[in-house]
Amino acid sequence: LDKRMVYSCGYWKDAGDLDEAQEAKLDLVCRKLGLRPGDRVLDIGCGWGSFAAYAAERYGVSVVGITVSKEQVALAREFCSGLPVEVRLQDYRDVNEPFDHIISIGMFEHVCYKNYRKYMEVVHRCLKDNGLFLLHTIGNNCSQVTVDPWFGKYIFPNSMIPSMKQISESAEKLFIIEDWQNLGPYYDPTLMSWFSKFNSNWDILRKRYDENFYRMWKYYLLSSAGTFRSRCMQVWQIVFSKN
Repeated sequence: LDKRMVYSCGYWKDAGDLDEAQEAKLDLVCRKLGLRPGDRVLDIGCGWGSFAAYAAERYGVSVVGITVSKEQVALAREFCSGLPVEVRLQDYRDVNEPFDHIISIGMFEHVCYKNYRKYMEVVHRCLKDNGLFLLHTIGNNCSQVTVDPWFGKYIFPNSMIPSMKQISESAEKLFIIEDWQNLGPYYDPTLMSWFSKFNSNWDILRKRYDENFYRMWKYYLLSSAGTFRSRCMQVWQIVFSKN
């Protein structure tokens, strides 16, 4: 990954390498929300704290990041040390407090269609009336309720890629969709950069992982790059406001 360990699509419009593309993506999110010093932001599925640290450093906001991964909590707290960032081991459904803005980058793919409405209701409950919610997610060209069996078994268990219809229906009577941007073509260079870094570091990684893992990760990264290159999958950034 890049130096900030962002595990989602970068924004390559004016970027020369992976680090620049990921920082450009994080900045794009901050600008779309119109972050101001003193704002309190909820990051649903905060990963290793990449957005939280960037927003706190560059925009002077405080961030609450939640994840269900103990490993992510430990590393994110280390990564965000000294910043106005709180990282919690918490399920999104248990959050019930006000925030100026809410973001979620690369987590909605793990919610499952049965929970989309509940997810939107939680966001609506926690978002202040004049706040914005930005959802960054991989998107499917058609509505499905299953995931590719190989990816579901080896890469992303219990995952599902939402369609435009599934997202918009889940937000009905809760939100206004203010903006919908497709970043899908930028996932190809992101994935190819990840593969290049993975492949060039395999001599180090092979001390911990076997050849099966290498073949699995090579197939995952390169087939995913092909999927986005062929436009079979998309990446959407959607900005919502409350009715």
